[in-house]
Parts: sequence; C-alpha cells; structure tokens
Amino acid sequence: MKLRVQLQCKNLHEYLRELSPELLDRLYNHPATCLAVYRELPSLAKNYVMRMLFVDQPLPQAAVALWVKKDSQKDHDECVSVLAGLRLWHSQQLQGGLQGYILNPVFKDNLRIALLGGGKAWADEGGSSLGPDRHARDIESLDKYAMERWEVILHFMVGSPSAAVSQDLAQLLVQAGLMKSEAGEAPYITSAGFQFLLLDTASQLWYFTLQYLKSAQSRGMDLVEILSFLFQLSFSTLGRDYSVEGMSESLLTFLQHLREFGLVFQRKRKSRRYYPTRLAITLAAGVTSSASPSSSSALSPCPGTGDAGFIVVETNYRIYAYTNSELQIALVALFSEMLYRFPNLVVAHVTRESVQQAIANGITAQQVLFHLYVNPVTPVLPPTITDQIRLWELERDRLQFTEGVLYNQFLSQTDFEMLRDRAQGLGCLIWQDVAHRVMVVTNEGHSEVKRFWKRQRSHTKH
Repeated sequence: MKLRVQLQCKNLHEYLRELSPELLDRLYNHPATCLAVYRELPSLAKNYVMRMLFVDQPLPQAAVALWVKKDSQKDHDECVSVLAGLRLWHSQQLQGGLQGYILNPVFKDNLRIALLGGGKAWADEGGSSLGPDRHARDIESLDKYAMERWEVILHFMVGSPSAAVSQDLAQLLVQAGLMKSEAGEAPYITSAGFQFLLLDTASQLWYFTLQYLKSAQSRGMDLVEILSFLFQLSFSTLGRDYSVEGMSESLLTFLQHLREFGLVFQRKRKSRRYYPTRLAITLAAGVTSSASPSSSSALSPCPGTGDAGFIVVETNYRIYAYTNSELQIALVALFSEMLYRFPNLVVAHVTRESVQQAIANGITAQQVLFHLYVNPVTPVLPPTITDQIRLWELERDRLQFTEGVLYNQFLSQTDFEMLRDRAQGLGCLIWQDVAHRVMVVTNEGHSEVKRFWKRQRSHTKH
C-alpha cells in the first residue's frame, strides 16, 4: 500500500543543487562543508574527485570517460551529472578545441585542507579556552536529553496537552504545512503532519531542518553561515563541549533553536559552552533517498517513542496497541476512541465519528490504513475494516458544507422570487426551495441582500 501523496524530503545533494551558484561557492569556502558534501557522493564520483584533487590542469572529457568500462557508462553519466550539478567541477576548453573537466578551485583547496589538515580551526573546544566543565554531560545523558526534546515537538503535533513549544517553533510547523492554525485556535496536525510522524527519525529531522533553512533568510539569517555550522556539528565529538566564543548574533540565535530541537545541549541560555547531541552529529548526512513512510514503521524505536510495539486490528473495529510510547498512543487516538489503558497496552475503537473527525483534520483514510498496515501482527488487514474506513471518508466527501443565512416566511411568492432573483444577480444564492419559499445566501452576500429587502419594503409602504 502506498500513500497517494508522498511527503517530499530531499537528500543533501538534492537540496544543495537548488541553491544559487553564488551560495554554493560561498559554502565551499568552509572545509567542513566540502568534506560533508564529498562524504555523501556516490562511490564512483568520490573516485573521480580523488583522482583530480592534486591535478591543477583540466583533464580531457574523453580521457575521464575511459576511467570506467563501457558497460558502466550509465554510472559515469550519473557521476558527471552529480558533480556538475553541485558545481564540484566545471567544463573547460582545452587547446585544440577539446572539452575538459577541472575541479572547482575553491572546493578543491578546502577539501585538501579538510583531508590533510591546516586552515582555521572549525570550532573551539570548550576545554581549551574555558577550562573543564563542572557540569559536564556524558553521552548517555545527552542521548536522553535529545530524545526528550524531540519528543516534545512530536507530542505537540499530536495535541498532547503537556507539550509546549516556543512561538517560533509553532510558527515553523505551520509554515512547513505540518500543522494548521486558525484564528483564535491552537494549531492542529495536518495530513502532511500525520505522514511526517510515520517517517523514521533521521528523515523527520532532515525534513524539519530543510523547512527551517527555507525560512532562514526571511528571518534575517545568513544561510551559508548556519549551513556551515550544521556541517561543522556533524564532525563534532559526541560528549565533548565546545565554546560559543566568536559566534555572531545570528549563530547564537540559531544555537537556541537547535537547543529546542534537541540537536545541542546548553545548560543555560547564556552558557558559554554547548554539547552537540547524536541528532546533530548524524543530521548533515540527511537522507539517502526521498523520505517515505514505508522506510520504517510508526512503532519503530526513535527518540522518545519507547519500546518497539505492534498493533492488533480485529474485525469488530477494536484496536489493541502494544506499546509504552505516549506518542504512539496519541497517534492511535487521532483516528479512534480510547477505551482502556494498561501498562503496556491500550484498547481503542474505530468509529464513524472518530474517523470522520480525523478526516476533518486533514488526515486521509489511506493514511489511517497505512498506519495500521505497517504495524499489525497479521500481514493483511480485515477487509471489513479497510472498506468501512474508506466508505466513511467517501460519505463525508459526498457532502459539501457551506455557511450561509436562511431566508424564509415570505408573505407572497412575488416577494420570494424578487429577493431570490436579487441574490442570484449578486452571485450569492446557495440554495432555494420554491415550493416552500425558502432560500440560503452566503454570509458575504447577506448584508447586500438584506439592504435590498429593506429598501423594497420601505417603497412598498410608501
């Protein structure tokens, strides 16, 4: 079973290809960025880069094509496309009119520094300038902190009352389309948000980071600066502290956002040192392919979700979810009614009202079925369940609800037809019943129709 609309989550290279050449060249001024980009290249592309890393003149394209056998031409073409798309090499004309390839000089110089040493230090380790940390954190506590912080975000998305996030983060979730907010109401999860929760943790983090990067420039932040910092974090040592000395105001703000996401630990907002967590160190690799819910089950272990679990679905619409995870319980509650809860088991009931409420919040029947499909003990869901959930969705989709104002109790057919014709002329007539002299107009057109009726009545009296 596949979802009709896949949540698109680009990998690192797909994201970088969309950046302007100017931004890419600025990014390649940082050795950490060059090493991170090189690390994610296909194996053959890595081989090409290493062959050309210490060659200062362009190589003929025909000669480069001979580096692979004829039956590997497709792999060669893919590498050429990747290296050109990332501006890692350029085409250059040789003497005699032949075309050649030469590595991007900025990328080449900084990759050499990253591999061989030299250049400026990427980050100042806290111990060198601040001395030993009296409140040092070990790896186990950092992992626990990262799990707790990421879980807060996921709990907020499913509407857990105990989960609270900053206004910035709530706004970012809305901008990313993962939640929806209406005037005067708390944000609630969307169809895309439900699908987001079905992704594995690495894909969730990378997708969320991409949404943050999209809004970075509108926040007045330097995209190159924060991207370079993310790449630097990926080469940090887990359990070691780093100093914030020399950071710009923009980076310090970004550090606070990373702190809320669980990517770094900082004891206090004004603390002069921070600890990258495992989430930050693994983040820069992104995802190797477009994220899909099929890449993992919703009850697979991830930060804050507790033990792996499974779901039993019965033909009487009962759901038995064997899990200790508060998040997974909240997910099931999005489309069912909770009946009983035990230490490692919750019992729920799928009803017409619960499914239609989920659909009203933007969750599709297909997504509900997918969530049940990837987690059950038996490989096939009962047709009774699958068919009925789809029918409940179709039942709701048959009707279109439109707010309006009801006009009735007309004294004569002439009055009814006159006002109806006026509403039709204004384009605000929603529905009419000529036999019973009843009609409905839109809220927007109500004031104009009402004024027209008052004018007609006053003329009649005179």
